[in-house]
Amino acid sequence: MSWFRSAVLYTALALGANAASADTAAVEALRDGDMKKLNFHEEAKPVPEVGLLDVEGGAQSLDQYRGKVVVLNFWATWCAPCRKEMPALDRLQAELGGEDFAVVTVATGRNPVPAIRRFFEENGIAHLPVLRDPQQALAREMAVLGLPITVILDREGNEIARLRGDAEWDSDSAKAIVQALIGG
Repeated sequence: MSWFRSAVLYTALALGANAASADTAAVEALRDGDMKKLNFHEEAKPVPEVGLLDVEGGAQSLDQYRGKVVVLNFWATWCAPCRKEMPALDRLQAELGGEDFAVVTVATGRNPVPAIRRFFEENGIAHLPVLRDPQQALAREMAVLGLPITVILDREGNEIARLRGDAEWDSDSAKAIVQALIGG
């Protein structure tokens, strides 16, 4: 990432930018490499309240992530680009995940739990939650066509950006975008 882009970001943050009021143009200027595929929406889009499952079959919801900026990734065990990008998402969560930010992955469609566990084990995924959308209800409601699809949710749980295809989510550009959105 260029020094100039970093300077613009940190100057904006120093002047009081935060996730709620981050200047979209300033954040978009941080897009480099794969992050150029990340498209910010003019207006935040509400995300439907659709139930998800964990690997034990317990009910889960995206509501548990309210108050955080979320990188929400839709993937499947059979998806080769998903296999390529999942370790980068894991590294992003390990580095930046916490009180203000989370990477959340949702296995959508037919993904048997043993296959999900094997996928995580084979790819060294240790920091990501395992959520499932077996009937593709959330994916359908959010118009997820093809995999992987990654959306960014604001602290209120609204979709503010979307990236189609795989990306290097642990790149300097991706981390700068996330840090700008969380206000740090």
